[in-house]
Amino acid sequence: QVQLVESGGGLVQAGGSLRLSCAASGSVWKINAMGWYRQAPGKQRELIALITSGGSTNYAVSVKGRFTISRDNDKNTLYLQMNSLKPEDAGVYYCNLDSFGNNYWGQGTRVAVSS
Repeated sequence: QVQLVESGGGLVQAGGSLRLSCAASGSVWKINAMGWYRQAPGKQRELIALITSGGSTNYAVSVKGRFTISRDNDKNTLYLQMNSLKPEDAGVYYCNLDSFGNNYWGQGTRVAVSS
């Protein structure tokens, strides 16, 4: 069983920065990719950033150039550095682990951005 625990959310002023973390534990033998998803109030959950097992990254257009996804394999931790935050970046951020057909989710961490 895999567990993902996000942290690092909070309230920040527009233009500010936050770093989210996702600590993974449990037995995961093969990881296809890990990603960060965001769900804003009244909207569907959307993919924000993805990092593959090979280290390739992809970003949603709305965050490209402002957010950076990274991982520390030794610590089994995924990160999302968010800079130049905007009010529209607010929402609950979820960590996802794709293990070739098995998808695992964290409980989410809330980000609020004041204008």
